[in-house]
Amino acid sequence: MPSIIIVDDHSAVRAGVAAILTADPRIEILGEAANGHDTIELIDRVAPDVVILDLQLPDRDGIDICREITQRTSSRVLILTAYEISDNITAALDAGAAGFLAKTAEPQQMLDAVSAVAAGQAYLTPSVTRHVIAQATGRNAPSPEVSAGVEDLTAREHEVLQLVAEGLTNKQIAERLTISPATAKTHLARIMQKLGVSTRTQAAMLARATERMTYSQP
Repeated sequence: MPSIIIVDDHSAVRAGVAAILTADPRIEILGEAANGHDTIELIDRVAPDVVILDLQLPDRDGIDICREITQRTSSRVLILTAYEISDNITAALDAGAAGFLAKTAEPQQMLDAVSAVAAGQAYLTPSVTRHVIAQATGRNAPSPEVSAGVEDLTAREHEVLQLVAEGLTNKQIAERLTISPATAKTHLARIMQKLGVSTRTQAAMLARATERMTYSQP
């Protein structure tokens, strides 16, 4: 059962998110916070699996809070934003965010996002995925060049990238492929260099988007 805390400075937003999540008996809501200071204190006290985090908080920059959470706790961060596409996306991913979700998302999307992030996977909506690709590659949409970047990977690198997209850690990838964690880390570094991305989440999203190119609308 994934455990959750909800962070937003508007009580109505927190109440709305809580109402949606309580519809799934597998999700446990451990608490709420309205600012960065209370968020860190709450995480230290209850250690949630997932922090649903609004980036616009009154006392601290949301990107800094996200970075602190991911660097010193095991909680995963799902960004909740009023603007699905913004300059904060790449910064939040660099800070360790595992997903982005618009406040206007349908209830099932929110449940899917929480489940995916709690399971160690990344969650980005299609429009955010395209934005990540554009930021990572300097292009406005998926293109043949993006696909070519993935195709330039070796067979082993393809295997590693697929496991990264499934949310596995370097240690888990090493166990799955019967290689050392150091080798898995080296493969991932080469993958990220070839794809021109700076985080494993961006690499995973780029791979997933490329797989969908043949049947997705740009």
